Amino acid sequence: MIQYHEALELIRSHALIGSTETVDLPGARQRVLAEDSCYDTNIPPFNKSAMDGYACRAADIGNELNILETIYAGSIPAHRIGINECSKIMTGAVVPEGADCVYIVEDAKLTEKNKVLCSKPESATNICYEGEDAKKGDIALKKHTLVSSRHIPLLAGAGVSSPSVFCRPLVSVFATGSELVEPENKPLPHQIRNSNAYQMISQLDALGIKGEYLGIIRDDKKLTEKRISEAFEKSDLVLLTGGVSAGDSDYVPDVLEDLAFEMILTRSAIQPGKPIIFARRDKQYCFGLSGNPVSSFIQFELYVKPFIYSLMGHHYQSPVSEAILDRDLKRSKADRLKFVPALLNRKNEAIPLEFHGSAHIDALSDASCLIEIPIGTFKIKKGETIHVRPL
Repeated sequence: MIQYHEALELIRSHALIGSTETVDLPGARQRVLAEDSCYDTNIPPFNKSAMDGYACRAADIGNELNILETIYAGSIPAHRIGINECSKIMTGAVVPEGADCVYIVEDAKLTEKNKVLCSKPESATNICYEGEDAKKGDIALKKHTLVSSRHIPLLAGAGVSSPSVFCRPLVSVFATGSELVEPENKPLPHQIRNSNAYQMISQLDALGIKGEYLGIIRDDKKLTEKRISEAFEKSDLVLLTGGVSAGDSDYVPDVLEDLAFEMILTRSAIQPGKPIIFARRDKQYCFGLSGNPVSSFIQFELYVKPFIYSLMGHHYQSPVSEAILDRDLKRSKADRLKFVPALLNRKNEAIPLEFHGSAHIDALSDASCLIEIPIGTFKIKKGETIHVRPL
């Protein structure tokens, strides 16, 4: 078995970044930039007032000042500020020439018509100077950045209205197993509902990818080969669950080899989720995940998600943080990196949830994180520091 980090890097090493396209600004969220995005102007583009107040010379701030005009945001000042002169100014407006200070309106006292006196001469400057945030030509966002909502205003401010991004892969999803029926059907005593495929579709959707669901493949080798082959006629990546282990009806490994795919990975030292397939044929890829829902969920998060981001030109780092274990954790075997569903409370304590194993999908329902138990560790005591992955 290959350990987790080694397996992840092996998978990533086979990712070939796709072509590029331009998108409109609202469509840039969850996309990966294909080139540096640079500012086409200074930010701010002019000296602007940080407050509502009066623009004047700092040397005159304790004097009675003549008010020349009112300057609103979006307008151009009509007057230059001279000795003992000021202009009333609004937040975001252009600071007039000659002024090097804005004192706030709360500190202003009108003495007579068109005259004002500052009651606090120690007032701050309150000016945002041209280019203090960024200069024209500076990089706003670097190539390979995964764009989130907080990045959109940077692109807008830089004038990047149609960013160039890497294309998303075309992804198809299957579930395998003659025992499966779709959720709208009531299963017979020998059947179970198909949850894995919809789980994967949802996980893809969280990445901004609309996976195409192609249904259930019953346990038949010729049918499995036919359906997978047809899927690759329109897909860069095929995801399926079940049929990937060593059972008599686990046909996926043989089928992929018959279709000239190179088997890159067949097992990984994680628990749950040891049986996994990652295969490649030129620029086409296949993940065969476990048929057990908790296993397939974890395998997607650990392996499929980073790989998809790699195809899109982004090196995804899964967030891992430290927490305090709320109670003792024990296990009888320690040959794999184990993940335990847990709830993280406001004290940053991880509370392990009841977990019966890889088929116990209900355990994820109330979980907010996964506790990592390292290889070789049989017991972690209450109060010890552990690593957790948010869900």
